[in-house]
Amino acid sequence: MGAALSTSAPSIAALVLVGGRARRFAGVAKPLLEFGGSTPWQRTLAALGEDRVRPVLAVGTAWDADEPAPPAGAAIVPVIWVREDPPFGGPAAAIAAGLSGLEGAEWALLLAGDLVHPADVVRTLCGAVRAAEEESAGEDALDPVDAIVFRADGRAQWLAGAYRVEALRAALVALGDPSGRAVRELLGGLPIRWITDEDGLTADIDTPDDLERARAVLADPSARHDEEPR
Repeated sequence: MGAALSTSAPSIAALVLVGGRARRFAGVAKPLLEFGGSTPWQRTLAALGEDRVRPVLAVGTAWDADEPAPPAGAAIVPVIWVREDPPFGGPAAAIAAGLSGLEGAEWALLLAGDLVHPADVVRTLCGAVRAAEEESAGEDALDPVDAIVFRADGRAQWLAGAYRVEALRAALVALGDPSGRAVRELLGGLPIRWITDEDGLTADIDTPDDLERARAVLADPSARHDEEPR
């Protein structure tokens, strides 16, 4: 008979990367683009609040007063703002900047700030983390994993994943200077459990065409299955 499962839920934090230049959108921050009645930023905060993810760190420049920031009521969880130095050093540098705020967390969700369906991504990852921790508590435990990551069309969606914080720290030490380094270089060597994304859950907003597709999907959820392969 296997050992009793742990009754304590793992502590899960989040790093939300929001620091891109948004050149294709005339400098408007992609997490603040409105579609479907709200913004990716609002939906991400709501999803993290629903799954009791704490703390939440946003890596980027805090929204300026003249930007269309979400209303105060949308900030369901407190947000800690951090910035990589120098700015725009890439996602690996952004992750390094955010790690200092994750003391005490066992796992961290690593999320792009422009996900179209953040609630689905957050819910799936949190459930997978909790299941992985329960599995590791028994005598018949599977090999431990340090990352749980979505894969869409055969490509790793590194910014739709959950990672053990200690594994992230070790990976950063092994990487060295993270500025300008690809996120794959940082995370690709971790023991990973993959989640196949067959329903477009990890779609994000890279281009104006992506924005129009997102608007169509949120207006008619059945259109999700008709999205073009990415």
